[in-house]
Amino acid sequence: MKNYSTDKIRNIALMGHGGCGKTTLVEAMLFNSHALKRMGNVDDKNTISDFDKEEKERGFSIGTSVIPVEFDNTKLNILDTPGYFDFVGEVYGALRVASGAIICVDATSGVEVGTEKAWEIAEERNIPRVIFLNRMDKENVKFDKVLAELKLKLDKKVVPFAVPIGSEQDFRGYVDIISLKGLVFNGTECVEGEVPEEAMERAKVLRSSLMESVAETDEAMLEKFFSGESFTDDEIRNGLKLAVNNGELVPVIVGTSAKTIGVKELMHICIDYMPSAADCKDFIAIKEEEEIVLKIDRKKPFAAFVFKTIIDPYVGKISLFKVLSGSVKKDDEIYNVNKDETEKMGSLFYMMGKEQVETSELLAGDIGACAKLQYAETGDTFTVKSNPLKFPAINYPKPCLFLCVEPKSKDDEEKIGQALHKLTDEDPTFVVERNKETKQLLIGGQGNMQLSVITHKMKNMFNVEVELSDPKIAYRETIKGAADVQGKHKKQSGGAGQYGDVYIKFEPSNEEFAFEDKIFGGSVPRQYIPAVEKGLRDCLEKGVLAGYPVVNIKATLHDGSYHNVDSSEMAFKMAATLAFRKGIKEAIPVLLEPVMSVKILIPDDYLGDIMGDMNKRRGRILGMEPQSNRKQLVLAEAPQAEMFKYAIDLKSMTQARGRFEMEFLRYDELPSNLAEKVIEESGHENEH
Repeated sequence: MKNYSTDKIRNIALMGHGGCGKTTLVEAMLFNSHALKRMGNVDDKNTISDFDKEEKERGFSIGTSVIPVEFDNTKLNILDTPGYFDFVGEVYGALRVASGAIICVDATSGVEVGTEKAWEIAEERNIPRVIFLNRMDKENVKFDKVLAELKLKLDKKVVPFAVPIGSEQDFRGYVDIISLKGLVFNGTECVEGEVPEEAMERAKVLRSSLMESVAETDEAMLEKFFSGESFTDDEIRNGLKLAVNNGELVPVIVGTSAKTIGVKELMHICIDYMPSAADCKDFIAIKEEEEIVLKIDRKKPFAAFVFKTIIDPYVGKISLFKVLSGSVKKDDEIYNVNKDETEKMGSLFYMMGKEQVETSELLAGDIGACAKLQYAETGDTFTVKSNPLKFPAINYPKPCLFLCVEPKSKDDEEKIGQALHKLTDEDPTFVVERNKETKQLLIGGQGNMQLSVITHKMKNMFNVEVELSDPKIAYRETIKGAADVQGKHKKQSGGAGQYGDVYIKFEPSNEEFAFEDKIFGGSVPRQYIPAVEKGLRDCLEKGVLAGYPVVNIKATLHDGSYHNVDSSEMAFKMAATLAFRKGIKEAIPVLLEPVMSVKILIPDDYLGDIMGDMNKRRGRILGMEPQSNRKQLVLAEAPQAEMFKYAIDLKSMTQARGRFEMEFLRYDELPSNLAEKVIEESGHENEH
């Protein structure tokens, strides 16, 4: 594969709802560019971009794959992203290095949730896009109906650049609105052919309104338009490119990727109207703690950004990066700014799915990869040491589903940590945490599908089998009343005895633990008072109800007695322990549960369902903040115990249109009926 100059490179993210045909579209592009003699098929598990074992077994993409397509003396780096929502982090990574997007839409299904999400993410980042209306040859597909839905649910700026010739099973090609040429499928490819009068008339009407959009991009063009003059081909191309790049127009192409109808048209649209790497907007970097604005430029010093990491069981770690300035050659020394480490760029290659196509040099604007870099991680910046600028990290969504992970075999306890660490390198939206209180190892992600894939990868790649379960809740214990008790420890068993005697008052406190010494007259000698406090502090770790840590209590030592010979620090520590157990039991002990602050972003239509569901979870709605795009931000608080599976339930309630974030807020008293169950379960656990 030859090296392309920056102006001949298009980095394009391929997005859309799961199952809309993105992977088949990539196959069709490769076939049309003569990189493949025969197209692969998702069902046959032989496509270029779905190469991972998990992807083949499940029949859908899990990670972004980079597929370089050489067409019309231009290189299209197609970033085929997963449509399944649990893997949205892959889309975020791809869009960080893409300057345009293709949104694939299944014409039989119309605008689906994944279509809306892809549109929103691209709109937020102001990325130029084109819509490919796939499977136009299927039953019940009505072009006008789907086009109206695209305009209604996405935006009015969605404009057809092609009109279908025939419909459903008779769909056989399209009229290019700009050239007014008909392209008809002859069984192997689309060639110029006859156009039915109705389709041509429709194309002419649409072309006229498109020319109006071209005219609006420039005052001189507007004058020309109103004086009735025709635009030249260059004027049309430049005007449309400007409108598409500014996000004022989103072209719609019709086709069927399985038959390669419309695929060449789509690639031409990407080349003619999508920004090249040289056209990219200025980007931000940080140098010596100051923001600087850069443009992709081959003549500047080398700088690159790592947007994805692949863990290959045979090759090891592969770092995928985009060169943002300068160039890099095989065996060059690079400086990792994030890790403050210098490494040698060993083998340098393009990824073609799982295949590695070696290259001697990567130029500004291009996407490539390197294996076995010791320090590199997703989000790192590579530069030359003399120019240590840094690119901002990718802002990934936070994990919203946590599960406890345990090895099935005790022999795997050591291997589990290594396996999980490597998988967090590959997927930054996946996290591993150790809960110090419950002593559990937790894994967190975007949903149950993502965590299921992680556990399968652990088995297939690292030979570690694990079981997932709900995390334990870190309850607390406290008291609602006060108690004044005696704790007396007296032991006589021949030789030196043990004697310690204390009177302690226990009461609620705003502090986690407060200890007050009110001993007068030496009833407890001063040297033993620290031992009393130490005895009480040790008891805080395990409460009397269910063995959870005790918080918000005050203990006042106000009386006691001692023995000249038998008293010791240990004896007074034991006396304090006895007083604690007795006093807490008498001071109305209660269980506290963690309460979470929850922010839920949903479309207006689901507001009633979300509020009703939150009430069932013992939650409270604190308020609502209307957002753009007919959405609501619901602010609530709810007990952690009721929120473990909320990520799954919210997807179900909102057809995956809702998302949420949650963080710890405070501890509240657990209702007595639920507290009884927790106490009972803890007793059961203690017995075993």
